Amino acid sequence: MAGEGALPRRVRIGYGSGSVATGAFGTVPGLMLLPFLTDSLGIASLAAGLIVFLPKGWDVILNPIAGRISDRTIDPRGPRRPWLLRAGLGLAVAFALIFAGPATGSQGADAAWVLVFFLAAATAYAFFQVPFVAMPAEITDSYDERTRLMTWRVALLALTIMLAGATAPLIRDAVGGRAGYRAMGVAMAALILVGVVSAYRGTRSAPVGAVEPGPGSLRDQLRIVATARDFRHLLTTFVIQALATGSMLAGVDYLARQVLQDKGASTILFLCFVGPALVLTPLWARAGERLDKKRGYVLASLVLAAGALLLTTARVAPPAVVFAATALVGVGYAGVQVFPLAMLPDAAAVDARRTGANRAGVYTGVWTAGETLGLALGPALYAVVLALGGYRSSTTGDVAQPDSALTAIVLGFSLLPALLTLGSLWWLRRYSLDARTVDARADDSLAG
Repeated sequence: MAGEGALPRRVRIGYGSGSVATGAFGTVPGLMLLPFLTDSLGIASLAAGLIVFLPKGWDVILNPIAGRISDRTIDPRGPRRPWLLRAGLGLAVAFALIFAGPATGSQGADAAWVLVFFLAAATAYAFFQVPFVAMPAEITDSYDERTRLMTWRVALLALTIMLAGATAPLIRDAVGGRAGYRAMGVAMAALILVGVVSAYRGTRSAPVGAVEPGPGSLRDQLRIVATARDFRHLLTTFVIQALATGSMLAGVDYLARQVLQDKGASTILFLCFVGPALVLTPLWARAGERLDKKRGYVLASLVLAAGALLLTTARVAPPAVVFAATALVGVGYAGVQVFPLAMLPDAAAVDARRTGANRAGVYTGVWTAGETLGLALGPALYAVVLALGGYRSSTTGDVAQPDSALTAIVLGFSLLPALLTLGSLWWLRRYSLDARTVDARADDSLAG
């Protein structure tokens, strides 16, 4: 393991820049792919939801395997960094191709194209994201330094979400039609490439942990990880909240076009969502140092849920109220990203110190599988809500929607994520690691 000293700023920024790639891939498909399928390709909402879910569902199976492979990678650059470059380049290419399909005149062929290349992108993403998320547990032993490392990561993630989420609809609308989606796909692929190269180069001087990979099969290690009580409760909380934010992300474009009747509102909503996060992420980190990470996580969750509940008024409230409520969601969202990502390395490091076996890749493989599942189920669940509301798909996006569909758009964007976020706190209350217990368990392992 790395020492207790503070990491150089260049390492913090270099590591955090990987969030440019994860943020773009995590944001744009969740925001743009469902509307692309329903309102450009004319695919029914339930079928579109299935297409959005299947590749991410594949990642749920693949992520622990990617973690196991990266745990056992032997390379002078360390076990994680080579995968950042190998998988990251493939991710950028596959992402551009998702939206670049030819106009075949067949909904089946168009859907198959999207599914194949989204599956390819999801596969590459697994081998980028899992090693990337595993790195903090290995490059520092410091409980607070991991929070500072996550602060850079989440700040750059928020910046990327704002940049990608705000510009993707603008590029699409500026060009128009399917050509607009193609142009947007290429632009976002270029953004992903920037994050990949920056993370690879920026972490070249980062310490690399020396703990050996754990023995046994992947199934054996997954069984051990499953018995880690604190990790299990933290993961469950995070997955449910990923489901909530995935549902909100899927609803942004529908809320802007169908409820607010303003295509440009998509960009405003994203600015309101991410702008507070850019400013308040460091403040959440400081709150975590004063209150402890768990208490900070609870507070951030309550703020997010409050903002989501306010958004239930979106059909009748002035746009300013909708934007303000979205900004409140953004304040909470910054916290619910900082704290769990800072708590995950604690759980993995406690296990490594106790056993002398490095299962960080397996831990983060399971973690990212859960996150991917939540973010994939979010749009799929939103698609189900749209179908229940009688949403009408088209190839032009200008079909008049029934009143029930407009209600479904709002509730899937507001009440559903609020209830999911509040419900997730039942599992978070069972999490027990804090600075005192992490240090105590580390001392016990050293004494042993």
